[in-house]
Amino acid sequence: MSCSDRSLSPRLKLINRQQMLLRAVDVEQLIEPEHSARSIWEFVGRLNLESFYQSVYSFEGYAGRSAFDPRLLSCIWIYAYSRGVGSAREISRLCEIDPAFQWLTGMESINHHTLSDFRVDHRSALDEVFTQVLGLLSHEGLITLERVMQDGTKVRAQAQAKTFCKEDRIQQHLVAARQHIQAMGDPDQEVPFHRCAQAKRRAARERVEKLERALKEIEELRTAKMEDKRGYEPRVSITDPDARIMKTNDGGFAPTYNMQVVTDSRMGLVADVRVTQDVNDRYQLLPGMESLESRCQQKPKQVVADGDFTTNLSVIQMAEHEIDFFGSWNPGPGARVRKDPNWRGIHPEFQREAFRYNTEHDCYVCPAGKLLVFSKANKLPHGGEDRFYKANPRRLWSL
Repeated sequence: MSCSDRSLSPRLKLINRQQMLLRAVDVEQLIEPEHSARSIWEFVGRLNLESFYQSVYSFEGYAGRSAFDPRLLSCIWIYAYSRGVGSAREISRLCEIDPAFQWLTGMESINHHTLSDFRVDHRSALDEVFTQVLGLLSHEGLITLERVMQDGTKVRAQAQAKTFCKEDRIQQHLVAARQHIQAMGDPDQEVPFHRCAQAKRRAARERVEKLERALKEIEELRTAKMEDKRGYEPRVSITDPDARIMKTNDGGFAPTYNMQVVTDSRMGLVADVRVTQDVNDRYQLLPGMESLESRCQQKPKQVVADGDFTTNLSVIQMAEHEIDFFGSWNPGPGARVRKDPNWRGIHPEFQREAFRYNTEHDCYVCPAGKLLVFSKANKLPHGGEDRFYKANPRRLWSL
């Protein structure tokens, strides 16, 4: 038979994906020696993790399943964050297929509930780990706090706008959720270790907790509402009660958190992170510096922020705390005289400093001798108030 005879069908190697394989795996060789997962494992091993081990109730000599090492779970989360993965379900899936996660776990499977519960139940301990990391970086000279940068970014919440409800609607959801739990019966009479029933009961219980927290958020919003919003009816998400509707970077509005990040300018390393419900950055500079000082036991010498942070209050607060503040000042259209003769701004004679305050009548006197009487006061969310004075066109008398 000639090889040039093309009338015959070629014989090809078939791919069989329905087969099962048993093969030896050298776990240590799954990743290269300089892989970042190895560095994270060694780095976390240098930290004090005693606070994590206090919640472990599996002991030598007693019955029960062994608990996962908190060092392992911490490394998994840190490595996942470095990869941009924040979902417990996705991390659990990667532990089955990704070589780096397989090396960390030693080819063990970890349920997503275990990962999620570890992150939720150890918030304060994880925050302490972050503080220890900053201490190590500071000891190595990578963080100096000579100059820090603060900025805010909006982070989308795991909630939709349609989940925001008024108080009466939340009350209805709460009554229905409690009735649902009662209809599920007594958990002590259920078949032991029935995972499906336990999962349903846990989900129902978490829903009730979220609704109760939503009612508390409604009350806090109502207490903190401004006086000029008399018709204001607070709304809170029933799936993420802590979220607030904010303007996002794309110009729209969505359930969001305002995350404040402080970085050290030398290496660009994050020195502090806070999450706030405030819709803007106007009052976030001082809390950011206080949080940084509390974490690092040291005040920064200089802070740089953009125009959203640059206010009269921020300048005064930084001066009181002996921190040099570099901000992008936005003085407004009437704060300076422009060279353009056609510019219609505020004349220099009518700048703020030219108005005299009369304590007896609680009013301001403009340079022309006219009065600006008290109009209204808006309470500020961090104490104090803004008082507004304006002229009455019908009564422009002079003192």
